[in-house]
Amino acid sequence: MPGHVSSPIRSLGVLTGGGDVPGLNAAIKALVYRAETMGIRVMGLRAGWEGITFLDRSRSIEELTFSEEKPESWTSGYLMPLTRLNTRNIDRQGGTILQSSRTNPGNTKVGELPAHLASYADGHASTDRVDLTKEVIANLEFLQLDGLVVIGGDDTLSYGSKLAAAGIPVWGIPKTMDNDVPGTEYCIGFQTAISRAEEFINRIRSTAGSHRETVLFRMFGRDAGFTALETATVTWAHRLIIPEVPINIDHLADLVLKDREEPEGYSFVIMSEGANMGVPVPTVGEADAYGHKKKVNVAEFLSDELSSRIPGVRFLPIDLTYFLRSGEPEVYDKHMAIYYANVIMSQVEEGIHAVMAAYRHGEFICTDIPGKDLTARRVDPADYHTERYRPRFERLRGTYHPQSHS
Repeated sequence: MPGHVSSPIRSLGVLTGGGDVPGLNAAIKALVYRAETMGIRVMGLRAGWEGITFLDRSRSIEELTFSEEKPESWTSGYLMPLTRLNTRNIDRQGGTILQSSRTNPGNTKVGELPAHLASYADGHASTDRVDLTKEVIANLEFLQLDGLVVIGGDDTLSYGSKLAAAGIPVWGIPKTMDNDVPGTEYCIGFQTAISRAEEFINRIRSTAGSHRETVLFRMFGRDAGFTALETATVTWAHRLIIPEVPINIDHLADLVLKDREEPEGYSFVIMSEGANMGVPVPTVGEADAYGHKKKVNVAEFLSDELSSRIPGVRFLPIDLTYFLRSGEPEVYDKHMAIYYANVIMSQVEEGIHAVMAAYRHGEFICTDIPGKDLTARRVDPADYHTERYRPRFERLRGTYHPQSHS
């Protein structure tokens, strides 16, 4: 639930967590520009939650500040004061000038602790995990920050929700190419990811046709199939596999054979990284700081499965994931980043915190910062054709609304 600050906000920290997406820098710039008109200083915190967690309070602010001219600051210089001058052209760049990490301060592996936090390792094995929330709060006080703007996906935001519950003023901005943050219909990075995917897939048609291949494209989407669904729609891909609905690989093999009965003799299958194959897909390594285990590459897994069922066909697995993060954001992601940042700064101005900027039903709103008690937003199974393994368009209907004469 939203909270109210007891005194005006005069300083804010901002961080970007999790995977980078195009549009993060536009959000950072918009926050800084709006903050300046409000008399608020902004401190960039580098490396996501790592920066505000591992910051060493025994060092001076100057020593902790990043500078390209000081190599000793390149790894542990977690502070980057942000102004109009040093953010004036960052919106044209991809990635995030603040860098990022998947650090979870509430669940940090002992073996990853820096030397100045070694006391937290007492009585623990290197693989144990500890809660460093006290360090985060102490570091915010050390930096004299009145609050924190967190730009991230469900994992990054979930720790922001934990901080907010502890009484720290926190504001959230949703970003992820998965577009699955609960409470909003749009996350920064989604539209650029679809455009990148469409461009790459169309480019490879010539190669697929030249070799009569069936290409298996792996895309982002651990828990939700929005990215794969939208890409399959705009590229007219032959088949689609998402996390929300299981498929039958034998049935898919039959469909692939039929798809290849075309003059060019090739076909495309698009799948989320968390695609539901109807059978268990092996995982690799231990769970990360947010409890996620990495699955083997589902495109390679499916390539092996289909090759055993359709001998003589060349299956080409391609991992598109990191290509989708690349380059300058498209116009719509710049637009959404700027609007989300200004929605948040309006809340800061009104003294309301513990909220996330969101977009629902054509309207910019604020909602609760999602914690781990909320599941990811997911594709409605009714939008997926369970026999054809494609987007389902038959349920689309247009509701009549008369023209307004006002």
